[in-house]
Amino acid sequence: MDDQNLQITSQPTTLRRMVEDRLRTAILRGRFQPGQRLVERELCELIGVSRTSIREALRQLEAEGIVDTVSQRGPVVAVIDMEEARQLYAVRALLEGYAGKEFARNATDAEVEELSEAVDAIKADIGKDDIGPNMLGAKSRFYAVLMRGSRNIFIEKLLTILHNRIMLLRLTTMNQPGRVHESLAEIGEIRDAIAARDPERAERACIRHIESASIVAMRVLQKQEEQKHS
Repeated sequence: MDDQNLQITSQPTTLRRMVEDRLRTAILRGRFQPGQRLVERELCELIGVSRTSIREALRQLEAEGIVDTVSQRGPVVAVIDMEEARQLYAVRALLEGYAGKEFARNATDAEVEELSEAVDAIKADIGKDDIGPNMLGAKSRFYAVLMRGSRNIFIEKLLTILHNRIMLLRLTTMNQPGRVHESLAEIGEIRDAIAARDPERAERACIRHIESASIVAMRVLQKQEEQKHS
């Protein structure tokens, strides 16, 4: 193999990532609903790229748990049922509690400040009773900083997988009356505990935040189940 065969160009990678980002954002913001088929031809027209780019992006989103491939239907937006959600939140509470504790112990002052800035960004984007256009991104940033500052690569990898899956529920749960303000208060408590460098308090605050989110998610999923059978 000569040197020329080892060369790659950045353009296809950049395009693939752009397509992935567009599809991921569209799904997480509710443009495509859980269980909805993702038809390659339609996605090509919507995004303006080739089927190859769409297929590559769908494979990546499937690896992230955002898309499922269903027999006889092809790619669909992933659906989370009550039992899976219960398990996801239970494991997330354990891991994120640990991440919060380790962040309080190990994070640099710059990372603590970055976490605080993410909280401020969430607060700035909150309307009276709705989610601002950048709030989901700000929340994702908050969790990313928290995971990275824990200094545990396995916690970061595992939580990233859980977050990718749970993000399918986040838009729905955050739109429940009052939840956005409750969530902000919970995240603010995490920030305050970490700023005080109190590992145990940070751990408890993280667990309470996830448990509260779980209660709301279970309520939403239960209502959806009842509507299906009514």
